[in-house]
Amino acid sequence: MSGGEQRRRAARVRDLPLELVLVALGASRDQRDKSKWHTERGSLSITGAQFMNWRLGRGGGGAIDLVMQLLDLDYRASVEWLELHLAGVDVNAPVNSPQPVYSAIRGRSVDGGKALRMPMRDDGKLDRVLSYLTVYRRLESGLLAPLVESGMLYADSRGNAVFVLAAGKAKRPVGAELRGTGPRVWRGMAPGTCKDRGYFWIGETGCRELVLCESAIDAISCHQMYPQRICLSTSGVRSDPAWLRGLVAHGFTIHCGFDADDAGDVAARHLIALHPSVKRLRPPAHDWNDVFADGY
Repeated sequence: MSGGEQRRRAARVRDLPLELVLVALGASRDQRDKSKWHTERGSLSITGAQFMNWRLGRGGGGAIDLVMQLLDLDYRASVEWLELHLAGVDVNAPVNSPQPVYSAIRGRSVDGGKALRMPMRDDGKLDRVLSYLTVYRRLESGLLAPLVESGMLYADSRGNAVFVLAAGKAKRPVGAELRGTGPRVWRGMAPGTCKDRGYFWIGETGCRELVLCESAIDAISCHQMYPQRICLSTSGVRSDPAWLRGLVAHGFTIHCGFDADDAGDVAARHLIALHPSVKRLRPPAHDWNDVFADGY
């Protein structure tokens, strides 16, 4: 990319209102001091386009500086993050009004600027993956078949189960959860995955009731119990993924189905504090899959 093009792209996002950027980043506004915001990297105050992070003892000016500091990204990746999450936002709308939190996917991750590298598909290992999911995880083959057919679930060359994270109705891949199917318990993410762009999900598209789960296997397990609901994965215990605001704004009935443990309960309370319309749905066992499986 030429220097001129980079400067033009930066100019289009630099003056975005800091309040809108903070909302997209999952920050919460202080109830008493409207210029103060609480973020995962400490409290900060904003005055116009300027901000000061009191925990870090550093400030800055403009939307790009704010994203660089709070997400620990470089300049170019911060510009791209703003383009992805706030392109098309009405900057004149009230901060608390529903806003899209991400726009078109550009085919890159903004997590450190690394390009997404999806694992290569190996259909020769698919039987091993399906055996693991049906025998050890007690998942119904009838639920897995449509996922395989649609490409949302496949096997890689190492025999890992690959659960695709997708964005939008076009199901554009933005990453993947990986689950080992051998004797050693292993899980990970495809390099360059950006969890804030999309998620793994299962269910009928017309459903208006959603359940947030901590993993793809948990989402499938939860859907096995509640087939009338769409179940999706937050890919870990995440109390405010960026895409959640869009679902809340569209009026879905949303349940937080995080694990029945301290981490899950704390994250659920934080999520519900940020989004009061969300209700807690605690798994009847430690997690949704434990209802069916003996553990592996």
